Amino acid sequence: MFSPDDPAGPAFRAAIGARLGDFLDDACARLDAISPALAPLGELALAFTAGGKRLRPAFCYWGHAAVAGQPDDPAPLLDAAASFDLLHVAALVHDDVIDASDTRRGQASAHRQLEARHVDRSGAGDPAAFGRAGAILLGDLLTAWSDELVGRSGLPPAVLARAHTVLDEVRTEVNAGQFLDMAAEAGLAGGDDPVAVAERVVEFKTARYTVIRPLQYGAALAGADPATLEGLARLGSPLGRAFQLRDDLLGVFGDEARTGKPAGDDLREGKRTVLVAEALAVEPRILDFLGRPLSAPELERARALLVDCGALARVEERIGADGERARAALSRLDVTTEGRTALGALIEVCLVRES
Repeated sequence: MFSPDDPAGPAFRAAIGARLGDFLDDACARLDAISPALAPLGELALAFTAGGKRLRPAFCYWGHAAVAGQPDDPAPLLDAAASFDLLHVAALVHDDVIDASDTRRGQASAHRQLEARHVDRSGAGDPAAFGRAGAILLGDLLTAWSDELVGRSGLPPAVLARAHTVLDEVRTEVNAGQFLDMAAEAGLAGGDDPVAVAERVVEFKTARYTVIRPLQYGAALAGADPATLEGLARLGSPLGRAFQLRDDLLGVFGDEARTGKPAGDDLREGKRTVLVAEALAVEPRILDFLGRPLSAPELERARALLVDCGALARVEERIGADGERARAALSRLDVTTEGRTALGALIEVCLVRES
């Protein structure tokens, strides 16, 4: 049993890590049986799932506990919950290819590691193309494995069936959100209000698959009724937004030793985040710092602009308001005592973080 006072604490993270490790050890053995040349895929899968906050599995697990309490044998539920981390890492791998990012979680991104392997072994063809293609396939493999982990969890087929539509939705939404993010950067997302466009990207790229769907999936596994599932969505939507808005701030103002990504990467990649959209509404000079490498002095000037034009303060206000909406939604939910405690603690974890 895990403590609802520390719902994504060391004990829970270790349990999820152990379930993922067991599954991936088996998956890597299957790859090796096909060909030793597939070893890099397994190694990268293990490397990029070896840490993290485990928030998506936590929302799934405690969504279940909020409806039916913690199970006597948590292993099957932990496997189902852990599948969200495989889906998350798949999205990160693809995101790094899309954004041409060099690092992830304090190490070279998957496509860069595969590119370096190609160079080290004097492979034929373009190393960069090899790296990108390999990372795309790794992301696809991780997505497939996330579904396989659920199927092998040991949860009864009837239980899995009543929750499977949530998995269908989340896989559509995360890819839709990724494309919408690309379209926003290219000015092809439609709409005249860049803040509204950025908010829609946040909802589908992050809020749905980070909070809403994991919560609903765990609850659906526990047999939640439609009213409870809708109530969890009312909690998850503002909390997922707040989580991403905090991420946007960390992407510009964060300590890269904690975030595992270079400071200013979002600006370099030209991301039309809510932070950037808020700035553009009043300070068009921020465009000078988007979509190109920034020196340390240039990054400081961009940060100063974001502060001086009020964009940073307005995003902090949004985070605070969304946090209050999430707390209010939780107060209206009819859930177990331990579920209420755990979800309340998870709200605070999402709102105040440094990585």
